[in-house]
Amino acid sequence: MKKYLFPLILASCIMFLSFQANGMITNPVTRFESLSSDSSTLLLMHTYDVLKYKMDMNLYANYTTPYPKTFRSKIEITFKVDSTLNYIKLNAVNTSLQIDSVRKAGVSFTHLNDTLKIMLNRTYVPGEVATVRISYKHLNITDNAFYVSGGYVFTDCPPEGARKWFPCWDKPYDKAQTDIRVKVPATVLLGSTGYLADSTKVADTIYYRWISENPVATYLVTISSKITWDLDVIYWTKPGTPPEQIPMRFYHRSTENPSYIESIMGDMNDFYSEKFGVYPHEKVGFATLNNTFPWGGMENQSMVNLCTNCWDEDLIAHEHAHQWFGDLITCGTWADIWLNEGFGTFCYPLWKEYKQGYASYKSQINSYANYYLSHNPGWPIYNPEWAIHTPGIDTLYHTAIIYNKGACVLHMLRYVLGDSLFFNVMNSYGTDTNYMFKYAVTTDFIAKVNEVSGEDMTWFFDQWVYAPDHPEYYNEYGFQALGCDKWNVIFTTNQIQTGTVFFKMPVELKVIFADNTDTTVTFMNDSNQQTFMFIVQKEPVSLIFDPDREIVIKQATTVLGMNEAVPMQALLGQNIPNPAQGITRIPYEIKEKMKVTLSLTDSFGRTIATLADAWKEPGKYEVTVDTSIISTGICFYKMETTSGSFIRKMVVVK
Repeated sequence: MKKYLFPLILASCIMFLSFQANGMITNPVTRFESLSSDSSTLLLMHTYDVLKYKMDMNLYANYTTPYPKTFRSKIEITFKVDSTLNYIKLNAVNTSLQIDSVRKAGVSFTHLNDTLKIMLNRTYVPGEVATVRISYKHLNITDNAFYVSGGYVFTDCPPEGARKWFPCWDKPYDKAQTDIRVKVPATVLLGSTGYLADSTKVADTIYYRWISENPVATYLVTISSKITWDLDVIYWTKPGTPPEQIPMRFYHRSTENPSYIESIMGDMNDFYSEKFGVYPHEKVGFATLNNTFPWGGMENQSMVNLCTNCWDEDLIAHEHAHQWFGDLITCGTWADIWLNEGFGTFCYPLWKEYKQGYASYKSQINSYANYYLSHNPGWPIYNPEWAIHTPGIDTLYHTAIIYNKGACVLHMLRYVLGDSLFFNVMNSYGTDTNYMFKYAVTTDFIAKVNEVSGEDMTWFFDQWVYAPDHPEYYNEYGFQALGCDKWNVIFTTNQIQTGTVFFKMPVELKVIFADNTDTTVTFMNDSNQQTFMFIVQKEPVSLIFDPDREIVIKQATTVLGMNEAVPMQALLGQNIPNPAQGITRIPYEIKEKMKVTLSLTDSFGRTIATLADAWKEPGKYEVTVDTSIISTGICFYKMETTSGSFIRKMVVVK
């Protein structure tokens, strides 16, 4: 059922009253000193921008016993100079890589402390482009980046493992094209990033060449290969003029059956393309590996690696969503990893909703929330320190915080914005050329939300992303018979969590009546120890707080405990006429001398206009409003007094 703020009951308006006490959350925190430590200011300055990695690898000996992990390779790195320089530094792990020589613009090198420093043949100035060639050897060690065993050879790089199998500038925001040529035995199938430009067989040898013209973050570059793999290839029609046939390549053991996934991939690609922008890469690729692969799946750009026989719909939906959120738009720093993993996690419930309906979506979101609530370590989604110092794998890829809470935050953003605005945000973000094939940080996404919604949603991210934990509500409610078939509903909400912020959110209340009907009202809970009152014209028997669990990560206790009469020293009437067109009148009454402020507000409580602000003697009053200053649709008028706060809805038509 679609819900509206302050709905009508029996075709008459609810009188909605709000009382606020000066309740405080213990030890409130702020948003990292107004973002002085945000990742957007912590992107490490670099003196050059890598444009392309061109590799020529010889893996021929790695597929047969004793399965050595050593190989030789050459790499050409083309870069654009950002500031005057006569050397460049690259990440290259000493225990994994042995540098033999440098050529082209490189004239000499040192390789110490996992850093390859290459002296250039002259001083370069900003805007110039140069190329260095490096000859190197991967050593015969296990480094959890280059994997060799039982006829499999593959790479796995998150978060900074690429530096273990090729020299590179190994940060997620530095993306470059790739051109990878690999020599393997003729019995090997090998997939990689981008499109297959060539595969040349010479006697017992194949030379594969994979090119990605789309820039790739280093940790998303991969090779995936095996002797005697099976390969299924189908095609997806990418819309355009003319339409383009995009290959979907499925590498698997002969004992595995990916046919179901193959049957749904076109539909999944259509669905994500509609929601987030047309699929952006040269191909769709999946490959199942052996038990040395450390993950369920890894979203390498256009070439997803999976665990053995892991053709599972939930895993595929998650990893494929990363082709937009993580690959097309990559987190700018590791502090922003939730922009990858929270989004990928959220997309599986979206896929379930598309196939099975909203209840299936919400059940999955609730499952994520329950896991978070049981495993919350007490730190925020965003940690600015991670932008400088990359944390350990278990911290960086923390299931409860980065994946599950991240997905739940997106659900709650959907709840606050509504479906139309929320999906407009997601599509606008996914198709913004400022971020496509580049990177985004958390403040970029917030700016996109603000831009599309037309609202300043900073408060939402301050509490759910930049602050730890979640709200703990203690609520009380009561009913007061007023006579003449009217009842007063009284609800007080109080957040009792310690060590974090107050969580401002729109909160739904479901009132159940004696005749088994019900109605749901929504208010903006924007301060602690807040009391709301509204009049209904049926006998209420119970009240449910957040009936659909839209504030999905919270703890809440709601009890019947407020049956005493609450004297009303002020009354706010319904505007006449309503719907309003042209001129409308707002009546109100006060029963003792008090300060009265009457204002027009939008649904987020922002003031549109102040209509009255003065001390008033007891009596009845009326304010005339010219609705030409108000946009068509729903707004609210709010009367704040020393006796309490009163809110009503106004419908404006033109």
